[in-house]
Amino acid sequence: MDVSLQTIALWVLPVVFAITLHEAAHGYVAKTFGDRTAEMQGRITLNPLKHIDPVGTILVPGLLILTAKLGGPQFVFGWAKPVPVNFGNLRDPKRDMLWVAAAGPGANFLMAVLWALLFKVFEPDGAFANAHLLQMATIGISVNLVLMALNLLPIPPLDGGRIAVSLLPMHAAHAFARIEPFGLFIVVGLLAFGVLDNVMGPLLRFGEWSLQALVGL
Repeated sequence: MDVSLQTIALWVLPVVFAITLHEAAHGYVAKTFGDRTAEMQGRITLNPLKHIDPVGTILVPGLLILTAKLGGPQFVFGWAKPVPVNFGNLRDPKRDMLWVAAAGPGANFLMAVLWALLFKVFEPDGAFANAHLLQMATIGISVNLVLMALNLLPIPPLDGGRIAVSLLPMHAAHAFARIEPFGLFIVVGLLAFGVLDNVMGPLLRFGEWSLQALVGL
């Protein structure tokens, strides 16, 4: 099986920007609500080099793309270096945590909308029909919707878990937050048992429905 440079090029931009803009959004919203930790470390930037994690941004997505091409699971995800957020610096830590956490998936959804608009531009009847760019736009939509859905799962330390902690009453929030050290093991377990797609399904379908309503894909 040949993974061509063209295939890699079509995936690199959507994956890198989906991951890095997700992280930059967290830092920007944290600054808005009073925490300048990310800003002081130079992480509120659109420069992907500031956010790339060699394993999560390059190795893992690359291996998943390769296995998908070989007939394995059609599922690609990754991560960047997490943007540092000191929740204690937020003006109202429990309340503002929701907005900081929601910023990442929100950025992914906005990027999915932009890729969907580009899809309409590059499709055969579009203003600038181009098969390769159309494929890149398709990848951009898929990658961003998957990252949005994955991060909205209510499992700490994923963004959905932090949103849940923000919304729960204080006692329940503290109890739920104790899951955080095991959260990534839960996600990996769901992936290993082949049920992660099913768990993410409702969020993916909602994202697809929203794109249909907004862009008309």
